[in-house]
Amino acid sequence: MKQNAVISFTGQKDINAKIHLTGSKSESNRALIIAALSKGQVVVKNLSDAADTVILNNILVNLSTSVTEERRTVNVGHAGTAMRFLTAFLSTLPEKFVLTGSGRMQERPIGILVDALKALGADISYEKNEGFPPLLINGGLNGDPSEVSIKGNVSSQYLSALLIIAPTLPSGLTLHIVGGLTSRPYLEMTLNMLATAGIKHSWEGDTIRIEPQKHQDAVLTVEPDWSAASYWYSIVALTGQSAIELPNLRETSLQGDSEIQKIMIALGVKTSRTEDGIQLVSANDAPLNEVLNLKDCPDLAQTIIVCAAAKGLNMAFTGLETLKIKETNRVLALQTELAKIGVTLTEDNEVYTLNCDKLHFPEKITISTYDDHRMAMAFAPLALLIKEVEMEDYEVVEKSYPDFWKDLQIAGFTVKEI
Repeated sequence: MKQNAVISFTGQKDINAKIHLTGSKSESNRALIIAALSKGQVVVKNLSDAADTVILNNILVNLSTSVTEERRTVNVGHAGTAMRFLTAFLSTLPEKFVLTGSGRMQERPIGILVDALKALGADISYEKNEGFPPLLINGGLNGDPSEVSIKGNVSSQYLSALLIIAPTLPSGLTLHIVGGLTSRPYLEMTLNMLATAGIKHSWEGDTIRIEPQKHQDAVLTVEPDWSAASYWYSIVALTGQSAIELPNLRETSLQGDSEIQKIMIALGVKTSRTEDGIQLVSANDAPLNEVLNLKDCPDLAQTIIVCAAAKGLNMAFTGLETLKIKETNRVLALQTELAKIGVTLTEDNEVYTLNCDKLHFPEKITISTYDDHRMAMAFAPLALLIKEVEMEDYEVVEKSYPDFWKDLQIAGFTVKEI
């Protein structure tokens, strides 16, 4: 049963804390599929304990150990990355699968990836609605032909799913990216992790080529999650003279969300190196005049927008279109919840602008989370400014950052289930 919790802040306004973040969900999920395809050559360390990663790992373990059935059902629940990566991965296995997920997952489009796999010879059909899970996958993809064109401006995970299976296809894969590319850093992450596992590629213009090749002995060590770090940037931005240490985060990271280091300078947070990671320190705001483009790091959008709204900054953003097909329609969810503190987020030709002229902080506020972990974590820092923040379905954070509420308590917040 879904539980609510009341979040409040009872600690010192100048927070000093050291927070050990979970491993990156994005890196973990890629590493798991790469390892599964490597026939034992690749080992993964420091896996994320996020629910999405736990689900994917359990599915892969079950696939490798259970007896083959005539038709296996694989249920990813809410795990969107798992749905996309498994659509490609299961297509390579010589078995039949029904790949399904939660009610919301069955509303999230998958047709672009399915069409690309079918163009490569995959046998995939839709069990219910055209273009959406659940999928019936008759595996044994032969990769003939070995060349495919796919839109790059909807979800980079479609492209990553294809690239991860590419070296195992008899003729490899030539991937043509059509219509621009969103979340480019995530694609670069995939290719870098493949390179660590010995998989070579070429990338010229809009074309990526991976020849058929074997994985080499490798260890993929997952870095802490920069997406999780973003919530701590928000907390520092909304306090006076705070200093929060985040061990083991690298200055140069595979994760596109490490861009938060630069973005949050505008909202008053300075990042400095420590012996074993980074420290976030309160600083003066350096407001941006230009529109902030979040196309390459859309998972940061909710955190940044809520933080900017709480600081009364009438910032403008672009690159938010993919937010409409995430766990929920994140744009609509932001508009609905920000209205509770008097802030509007208006769209004009793909530019989204905050108007904070009527910003106010009531004594208590109730935030809906829409089955979306990032809604809960993006709005939780408002407890620094509002006496009580009631969070609906607060355990939704398990999807990516299970220890979020425990870590908040380390920093002086109280979290009381009701």
